[in-house]
Amino acid sequence: MFINLLAAAGEAAPETQFGFMEAMEQGGPVAWAILTVLVIQSIGSFYILITKYLEQAKVMRQYKKVRTQFWRANTLDEGATKLDKNSAWRQMVDDGIEAQASHGKMTDSLEAHDWMHGSLQRSQDLIMSRLNGGLAFLATVGATAPFVGLLGTVIGIYRALINIGLAGSASIDKVAGPVGEALIMTAIGLLVAVPAVFAYNWLQSRNKRIAELLTGFSTDLLAYINSNGAVKPMTAASAKQAAAAKTVKK
Repeated sequence: MFINLLAAAGEAAPETQFGFMEAMEQGGPVAWAILTVLVIQSIGSFYILITKYLEQAKVMRQYKKVRTQFWRANTLDEGATKLDKNSAWRQMVDDGIEAQASHGKMTDSLEAHDWMHGSLQRSQDLIMSRLNGGLAFLATVGATAPFVGLLGTVIGIYRALINIGLAGSASIDKVAGPVGEALIMTAIGLLVAVPAVFAYNWLQSRNKRIAELLTGFSTDLLAYINSNGAVKPMTAASAKQAAAAKTVKK
């Protein structure tokens, strides 16, 4: 008996006409076109997720040099050499140096301050614009993928109704293919949309954190320039020195 069970298990399963490929073939060019659109949206979403994550991670990693090396320099030019050439932080420093060089040409001190602040803000906006690039595609995929899948669902149900009308009865062999196609399109649309929405929200939250860091750095840079280097943010090393000095005084 045991041998008979093994023999039965080893036999090939009967072929079904209600599988994925069968449903897509019954759907014809329209079903394949919808599936192609969803696949392209999915590939694009994961590509943007990976590339933007790596770009954000690079900016956050470079920020460590700002806290540990840049503010220890005696001048902005010296500090700029300690930052990566193509980094967002180096770009802001270079723009600050250029603004400082043009600062003395203005006769009104208030306008000069506003212009310098605007220059740093413009540099920050440009950096954030690059970081936000591509996120609109994720939002579009998250919003449209379910409806693209729904289009396939509507077409599949429509084909099922046509088959029922032609056959005069709702037999399973007439409606299983179109209904299966409809359910498959709905599922694929959701599988494409949900990761895109999660990726969009996650990358946006990381961009907000980077924007906060850029704003703080811009404020410190502006204070440093306007005070001729007298005002610097307290780094970890300077904090330890200040604490040691207080201990000695006590």
